Amino acid sequence: MAEEKNYQEAYEKEHIKTADLAERVAVLEAKNEELNFKLSRIKNNPLWKASAPLRRGMHFVIRQRDRLKNCGSIRGVLAKLDYKKIERKAMARYGTESFPDEARAKEERETVFDRMIKISILVPLYNTPEPFLRDMITSVLNQTYQNWELCLADGSDAEHGEVGRICREYLEKDSRIVYQKLLKNEGISGNTNECLKLATGEYIGLFDHDDILHPSTLYEYVKAVNEQDADYIYCDETTFKNGDINKMLTMHFKPDYAVDNLRANNYICHFSVFAKRLLEGEELFRSRFDGSQDHDMILRMTDRAKHIVHIPKLLYYWRCHEGSVASGIDAKPYVVAAAKGAVADHLRRHGFTHFQITSTRAFETIFKIRYEIIGDPMISIVIPNKDHAADLKRCITSILEKSTYENYEIVIVENGSETKEIFEYYTSLKEYDNIRVVTYEKPEGQNGFNYSAVNNFGVKQTKGDYILLLNNDTEVITVNWMEELLMYAQREDVGAAGAKLYYGNKTIQHAGVVLQLGAHRTAGHSHYGQSRENLGYMGRLCYAQNVSAVTGACLLVKKSLFEEVGGLDESFAISLNDVDFCLKLREKGLLNVFTPFAELYHYESVSRGLDDSGEKAERYNRESAHFREKWKTVLEKGDPYYNPNFSLDRSDFALKT
Repeated sequence: MAEEKNYQEAYEKEHIKTADLAERVAVLEAKNEELNFKLSRIKNNPLWKASAPLRRGMHFVIRQRDRLKNCGSIRGVLAKLDYKKIERKAMARYGTESFPDEARAKEERETVFDRMIKISILVPLYNTPEPFLRDMITSVLNQTYQNWELCLADGSDAEHGEVGRICREYLEKDSRIVYQKLLKNEGISGNTNECLKLATGEYIGLFDHDDILHPSTLYEYVKAVNEQDADYIYCDETTFKNGDINKMLTMHFKPDYAVDNLRANNYICHFSVFAKRLLEGEELFRSRFDGSQDHDMILRMTDRAKHIVHIPKLLYYWRCHEGSVASGIDAKPYVVAAAKGAVADHLRRHGFTHFQITSTRAFETIFKIRYEIIGDPMISIVIPNKDHAADLKRCITSILEKSTYENYEIVIVENGSETKEIFEYYTSLKEYDNIRVVTYEKPEGQNGFNYSAVNNFGVKQTKGDYILLLNNDTEVITVNWMEELLMYAQREDVGAAGAKLYYGNKTIQHAGVVLQLGAHRTAGHSHYGQSRENLGYMGRLCYAQNVSAVTGACLLVKKSLFEEVGGLDESFAISLNDVDFCLKLREKGLLNVFTPFAELYHYESVSRGLDDSGEKAERYNRESAHFREKWKTVLEKGDPYYNPNFSLDRSDFALKT
């Protein structure tokens, strides 16, 4: 009886909550109805209609202001205009002009691979407009690789019987086309799963009913299967409008597989082809993630895949029209919730708990993921310093006053200071229990300043579990900067984590390092010099991502890993030691992560000067040559996180000309 009473009381409490919620919903709906009525009256007012041209002009001015703001300066505006000019030229190169000529198409058709795999292309149909349907089917028929089947599951309603008629017209001409009219529409997930039942191929390809494939797409994919044993493959893509693939809106040139990028943003998207065996014991699409079923599927299949291959060629044309996802997130608002759910499910599979997933300013389906900090490990902040009392004081003060993480120590590595002011400042720091000054004595035979040696010495004096290399000419902006770095550095699959750094004028100094970028073809910073407000290429300044390296000006790493790879290579006295260090971590199979959510100012080269003339330039050239030789094989392969279609002469993701 007591149990029943408790159950009844709980039921009544929940009933009251439900009734209260229903009442609040009713009030909100009434307010919404009243607001819609008022808006309707305003919009029908003759004065409102007459002022339309003025409002459009005002909105145009606001948009241009925002664009100028994102560019950061007149120099930024000119760079942006130049970028757009390059992009327009490239668009012509990647459209029908990129299709194989007759001789090349014949060569591809006649190529005999060791594995002539069959690819089953799955296309769920629903009320597909005739021009879209014919374009899609024709693009498959035009594939130079011939061993495919096109599986069409049609969930169209009774008013769209022409979809089935058109499909039957094509399958009568080509037996590789398989068609089934579904008894009812099961939605995009259900209809695609019905397509899968028709498939007999070793590999599965996922294709939207209104998009277009490049004629060489399947050829390139089968080539990757044969040459790289690929079991999951994707390519670069573009959106187009008005039914003409040459009228491109946005070209997306992607990095190779990067798990942190994929968690934050479904950058892989189209055209996904994978070994059917990856589906064993798994559903293809899960209906509870409708709207983001592809992101869920990609996360699951890439988890299972052993050889994920990115074809750095634009081989998929994504049609933009009213109602398509390509036309904007507003077309399908449930996508955001589904995408968060898919990412959360993936993170739980990988053992993560108590994480948070929130939308970023770039786009609602580009996410910030906040991982739980495990325990309360000590972070040892190592800061080399020579004179420059004002710079060091600004750096230390910002750490003390702004940092929300509390378990840290600061180890200042004094190396050759001469001014009275700096030693007075060192004395003033004795009141802090967590700040120590240690003195680096330059060994005999060492010529000049050696940043690597100074830091290695400093690390040996630390007590912490994590090492945070920090320049003395930095200043903290983000109060939880250490937490933002630590949440990545603590992961078992991560080597180094790096922050987003700005110059004093709020333009970007560091947002990840790209191999071979720049005149020396060693390494350079992406998005260099762009405005703090800039979203970056395809939103890349707005989410944490995998990079080849991060700058040593602010770099967090486990102390055990620092020691395991031998610290900083002292043969790189000044430059490239941080990139070399990150590549040593990458060589161990670890990921390096750049996060834009840990922000600092970096008044770069204030303390040591630039490396652009005289003896410093000679030393930089020597170290660059040493770096190119040491990492020759890695550099020849290119940076996996930077598409080879981008220019290595610019940091703004401009395409090669």
